[in-house]
Amino acid sequence: MEKFGNCWMVVFAPQSQEDEVLGDFLEDFFEVVCVNYLDENLQYVGYLSKPVDEKKMVEAAKNRQIKLPEYEQKFLPAENWLKKNVIKFPPLETEDFYIYGTHENTVPKNDKLKLRIYAATAFGSGQHKTTQLCLELIAFLFHSRKKVKNILDMGCGSGILAMAACKLWKNAKAFAADIDVEAVIVANQNAKDNGLDKQIFALESNGFANNKILEKAPYQLVLANILARPLVEMAEELANCLEKGGFAILSGFIDDQVAWVQKEYEAQGLKALKVINNENWYAILLEKVK
Repeated sequence: MEKFGNCWMVVFAPQSQEDEVLGDFLEDFFEVVCVNYLDENLQYVGYLSKPVDEKKMVEAAKNRQIKLPEYEQKFLPAENWLKKNVIKFPPLETEDFYIYGTHENTVPKNDKLKLRIYAATAFGSGQHKTTQLCLELIAFLFHSRKKVKNILDMGCGSGILAMAACKLWKNAKAFAADIDVEAVIVANQNAKDNGLDKQIFALESNGFANNKILEKAPYQLVLANILARPLVEMAEELANCLEKGGFAILSGFIDDQVAWVQKEYEAQGLKALKVINNENWYAILLEKVK
């Protein structure tokens, strides 16, 4: 792992549900914004490469009539802070997969596909319900005997979904893209640790902005476990990168956002094949039909 420069982090109090207005404001104010999932709540975290001007942040929020949650600013010194922020998450188990953290000393002996994950605070650790939903849809697609060779994992975090797909489709290749450079480093390291570095390449990209993503299109499978608004905003670009007959697995949204997300993708020629949920969180499997 490499070293990075100083970083200032603002951790906001947990929220009971996604706040799109607050999320949009934070995206504008911070260089990188991440969402940590905490059991039934979610928590916004903003990152800057310089000290946070709290007065400016509060005034900017007030001008947009946004009430900021309580927050705490933290300084992360120039060192390999990823290693100091490992999430010790419990193993995530589905019918096909057993995903465990680097801190685990023992792994059960069974026939499930195993993935050993290094996760840090800025990235999805695999414990959140939407990750499990995506894993279930990936396995459903595989067991439906669909052929997949070219995969894109958009907003890859620690790379769990790309790795799971490549574990199933052993001849497939995958791009894993994330706006956070540290997430890219972690995803590439995880791929290497799981013997998948010949299949998976993670790269930094703000959505579909990196030309390398477009050069590798069209994809037979696009995975995107993020949030409702960015999913809606990238619907056209995602659809354009997906070949006819290809599939998309989307998650990161709650019950009253399902119709919104589905409508945007149906307008781009995708048809919903399967919708599943885990409590209030949902995931959709779609096929590009035109």
